[in-house]
Amino acid sequence: MIKYLFLFSIAVSTSLQSFSQQVQISKDELITLTQEWKGERFPDGRPKVPDDIIRRMRSVSVEEAWATMSNAGYRYQIAEGWQLINPDSVLVGRAVTVTFMPGRPDVWKAIDSLGKKEGRRAQNVWGVEILQKGDVYVADQFGAKRNGPTIGDNVGNAIYAKTGNGIVYDGALRDVEGLKEIGGFTSFYSSYDPSYHNPGTGPNRDLTTMIVGINKPTRIRTVTVMPGDVVLGKLGVVVFIPPQLAERVVTTSEIVRLRDLFGHQRLKEGKYTAGQIDTRWSDEIEKDFSKWLNDHINELPVGKEQIQEFLKERTW
Repeated sequence: MIKYLFLFSIAVSTSLQSFSQQVQISKDELITLTQEWKGERFPDGRPKVPDDIIRRMRSVSVEEAWATMSNAGYRYQIAEGWQLINPDSVLVGRAVTVTFMPGRPDVWKAIDSLGKKEGRRAQNVWGVEILQKGDVYVADQFGAKRNGPTIGDNVGNAIYAKTGNGIVYDGALRDVEGLKEIGGFTSFYSSYDPSYHNPGTGPNRDLTTMIVGINKPTRIRTVTVMPGDVVLGKLGVVVFIPPQLAERVVTTSEIVRLRDLFGHQRLKEGKYTAGQIDTRWSDEIEKDFSKWLNDHINELPVGKEQIQEFLKERTW
């Protein structure tokens, strides 16, 4: 019996150590899980949607993103119900995902011990350490409130210094007044609490949180979020766009925007009726639209190169 218990304890310890070694996803696993992305990747395997697509994504509406993703079979990519920092700004960037769970002493100890061997410090900044310019820190903090916040103004400033961006954080923040002083820290979070997460040191500490995943699939509200997803936060909601759909979302949005501008102008001019514009356009209107694009190519809120590409594909 004693021998059995001894072997069992070794098996559990080995299992926990193996688990802790996988807090940060391996490159091979990340590539496998995001295999539909065929473009550039970061050295750790995370999809790297081009900067130009990220820039153009800022003008995409929530409805346009939703329609394109829904048509591609991605119907649950929008998370609602947030408190906001800089509510009038837009949050756009590539997701770095971090997952926390309620603290459990044995698992926390196994994870933390490995982190110390790797030179890591407090678990709440492990995900912050890998951030790069243009990233968005996306954390599932399981809605933790009292003794749950892993981000205050110090960590917030570190995140902003690395990314130039804000966060999507399903949990309570602390130091919200200080976070609001960071100019571009456009953020979506669940709640506020003045407490802070328990780092787990000392014999009588109440372990409230522990990190269990970095750049693994995570859940934000009812959305499965993958590392490398393009985050689009505006109008109080957050859209998570799979990297392989990002260019399609942007291009579709730009085409819709141009068609709307043309249609509204022609309606104001009285050239066409609402019935003609609000249904499938005739060949005559399509030809007029192509000419209008050419005539106004330097004045429109879509890049000249994008319009030229669009015109190449048109038959009118």
